Amino acid sequence: MTALHTTTTRTFAARTHGNESVVHDPLTGLTHRAGIALGSGRVRLSGTDVASWPEIHPAAVHAGVPISVCWSPLVRCNLACPYCLDDKSVLELGRAERSRIANLLAESAVLGVDISGGEPLLLRDLPELIDVLVAGDCAVSVTTNGTHLARRTEALATRVDAVRVSLDGPDAERHDRWRGAGSFDYAIAGIRAAIAQGIPTQIQTVLLRSTARASMRAMVDLAATLGVSGVTFLQMLPIGEGAGLADAEQLTDDDALALLTELSTTAAVPIRLRTREAAGGFTVVRSDGQIWRNQPGAHAISSLRPLHTAGDLTLTARDGSA
Repeated sequence: MTALHTTTTRTFAARTHGNESVVHDPLTGLTHRAGIALGSGRVRLSGTDVASWPEIHPAAVHAGVPISVCWSPLVRCNLACPYCLDDKSVLELGRAERSRIANLLAESAVLGVDISGGEPLLLRDLPELIDVLVAGDCAVSVTTNGTHLARRTEALATRVDAVRVSLDGPDAERHDRWRGAGSFDYAIAGIRAAIAQGIPTQIQTVLLRSTARASMRAMVDLAATLGVSGVTFLQMLPIGEGAGLADAEQLTDDDALALLTELSTTAAVPIRLRTREAAGGFTVVRSDGQIWRNQPGAHAISSLRPLHTAGDLTLTARDGSA
């Protein structure tokens, strides 16, 4: 659900599937059915044009591999968000194994890779991993808590296609309640630095029952003030450490959509909602090198198999659709 669209030309990834071209947007994570004929690989397109093309669920593409994946190469984080999706007991592979996985993702037909965590900006080898993925024609985004973003924007600016910064509130009082003192100021400094370097940047915020209604409009206003490319509101998933908050803090998809409807006609920046239904079936490569899939409705996540070859990303009837 989008209010406005940016006119900026930026990098996307495209593939031809059957008689149509599909485009992955690294800024929003959305898949679009292209309105024009496109080749395969990284392409520069108008954000306005892409946003005007129909959004499609990746499953509707019927591709042999996922359209995009979330790669969480580490579980380490400098913050401790109570709704974190990570299972901190998952093994974290070393640098050589991270390089191997990056090369396998680059060899596959995956269009987009969102590098998450944990906190990916803690990885010294992050620029090299991005370079490998870009060389494989992937569109690459990084999802971060923003606390280390300001000091790493120069290295990211010539590499990454989009940055998604997680905020839990539109001001220090509300954000730091969840993430710790000072984290809001660091994140805002990181957002400003990324924008100054020309990195397409958006805010992501998890919807919680206790805070959503009081903070959503202020979050959109903050986004407009900062000059980010949009805000994505994420439905809380009862996965990992976040399972403990699910009963108290989850909104239904219908309730979340209703809240977005109240904002959609007046929002000063593009806004969208990722429902739990939309998160179902998404593919995650976790820090242990295992391929995982969100179950339908994203109420749980299941391990499929180790990622040993690019062919391991191929979806089977048992795995479900992309």
